[in-house]
Amino acid sequence: MATTRREQVLDAAITVLATQGVRGVTHRAVDAEAGVPQGTTSNHFRTRDALFEGVVERFAQRERAAFEDLAGAADPRTPEELVAVLADWTVAAVGPRRELTLARFAILVEAAIRPPLRRKLAEVAAQVRGWSTEWMRAAGSADPERDVRYLANQVEALTLHQLAYPDPDFDPGPSLAALVAALVRRG
Repeated sequence: MATTRREQVLDAAITVLATQGVRGVTHRAVDAEAGVPQGTTSNHFRTRDALFEGVVERFAQRERAAFEDLAGAADPRTPEELVAVLADWTVAAVGPRRELTLARFAILVEAAIRPPLRRKLAEVAAQVRGWSTEWMRAAGSADPERDVRYLANQVEALTLHQLAYPDPDFDPGPSLAALVAALVRRG
């Protein structure tokens, strides 16, 4: 995935963030995770703040790419199709994309204390909201801008709860179906 040394370091920082939390993200830990000589991370990011800004930028690239892949492959036109796409997204978020998801939650908390990190996160969120709003509209929502906020919050809650309290029979479909049905019906 990483094509440059900088991306290699940032991908390693995302792994450290996902596996050790915010406190674990140090230049030395990132160097070790990346398998690069000690001091490499520091050469690219002189301070921890600069490293976090880089992490947020790289995270945003990877998250945007994941959602673009989803958006390019999916064009839900009915409530059922929308539920299927979002259920698949949620299952992948706690499965194959688990590391990136854990990093996202850690970054969100960090952005609450470091306002400069919010801008890049807001850009990605706006793009995702745009696609999701169109999907809600196509599924029959009378107020897709409002309804996509409810739906996004539900997806995030389901994801967070599955990460914190893993259920081997996790199936977000029924919960998402009930919410989408209520939103579309409510119109």
